[in-house]
Amino acid sequence: MTVLESLQLSTDFLEKKGIESPRLNAELLLSEILKCKRLDLYLKFDQPLKENEVGIYREWIARRGKFEPLQYIIGNVEFYGLPFKVTPDVLIPRPETEILVEEVIKRCKDINASKILDIGTGSGNISISLAKNLSDAEITSIDISDKALSIAQENALINGVEEKIHFITADVKTYMSNNQFDIIVSNPPYVSKEEYANLQNEILNYEPMTAVTDSNDGLDFYRTIAGRAKILLKKNGKIFLEVGKDQSKYVADILEKNDFINIYFVKDYQQIDRVVVGELK
Repeated sequence: MTVLESLQLSTDFLEKKGIESPRLNAELLLSEILKCKRLDLYLKFDQPLKENEVGIYREWIARRGKFEPLQYIIGNVEFYGLPFKVTPDVLIPRPETEILVEEVIKRCKDINASKILDIGTGSGNISISLAKNLSDAEITSIDISDKALSIAQENALINGVEEKIHFITADVKTYMSNNQFDIIVSNPPYVSKEEYANLQNEILNYEPMTAVTDSNDGLDFYRTIAGRAKILLKKNGKIFLEVGKDQSKYVADILEKNDFINIYFVKDYQQIDRVVVGELK
């Protein structure tokens, strides 16, 4: 079976299963197996696949047909130009979160901040991206999941920043630090219980529920983080939060009630308020 024949059969199969962008998925999976760029497949259309390659490809296509996320199947994803290992123990990093990272980097350079706390680090994508781009940053990353922190530590090693990040198993509700931070950053679970039931199968059946929803109104973690920030942040310290669609004003109100000022929003590529930033009074 050639590359082209494999792609055609796989695309048809995924399309019948209701997978969005079936051809793209088929190409990405096969390029991972062949260790080449996706566009390079077009130069290999007549190349026959080896027996073991066919076996792996069939298995991967079957898994994708059951809505298992492509990133979990191949075991990695790119975020902010960096490679990250991902497993079902961590949320898959999204492009929207790059906007959060970009804003922190920009403001960090403006205010000469160095001590950063990342709450709910997951795969470590935020902390590691900041560590790669802020030479003087001292980053503490906390997560309640030991399994997630294990992945984050591995990703720090992959990206050569293991010495710049202190990973701690901790719950933000009780976490205490000997030193206060210049910046708090977080992409917390912000999907409401009502919205969660209507998410796509990839999220519902595979991604960790605790990293997606607070099982309430989607704002619980913002209330907790804002309250704890008054203890963990230095005076005039800044907080950077990723938010869901139509949440920005509610999160801003939560911050105002917890002594934050100079609050502003940063929009994503769809012109949706995606990041809320505030300064502790």
